[in-house]
Amino acid sequence: MELRELGRRAGSLQELDRTLPAPAGWRVELIGVPDGAPVHLRLRLESVMEGVLVSGDVEVPVQGQCARCLDPVEDTLELDVQELFAYPGSTTEATSEEDEVRLVEGERIDLEPMVRDAVVLALPLSPTCTEDCAGLCSGCGQRLDDLPADHSHELVDPRWAGLAGRFTTGAVTDRPDDPEEN
Repeated sequence: MELRELGRRAGSLQELDRTLPAPAGWRVELIGVPDGAPVHLRLRLESVMEGVLVSGDVEVPVQGQCARCLDPVEDTLELDVQELFAYPGSTTEATSEEDEVRLVEGERIDLEPMVRDAVVLALPLSPTCTEDCAGLCSGCGQRLDDLPADHSHELVDPRWAGLAGRFTTGAVTDRPDDPEEN
């Protein structure tokens, strides 16, 4: 981003409203920003004593998979951002660690790392298609939300499979309401 129009006079203001394509790699394991997706920036660049204060909001589409049922997930992230880009030789640069502050480089600032960090840190590590997604059935692998409420699988431990047949036929059941049982 060029700063020639902004100048270094404290209080100078420039507004930016642009849509740019997203670079590759803005993602976590299950969800991310598609390469080339539109990243909408509505930013305000303010010249302050120590540098350039960038604030505003970023809107970006995200796509991925539900962590519970693996269905596709699509959403839009709307994030507020604020970052100070310090002038070289300023007190902020002198009193901050190298990786704690972004710098104005000549008459330019690079907004991409700031936006990338904001977007990637806001991505959910376990995205879900709905808040109450039940996931997949461990027995058949189908979505539990698509199955009837009484869906179940009878699992027999293979070590007891031989005995299971002997005890299921003719087994006595408990009858709590039977007065003759006592």
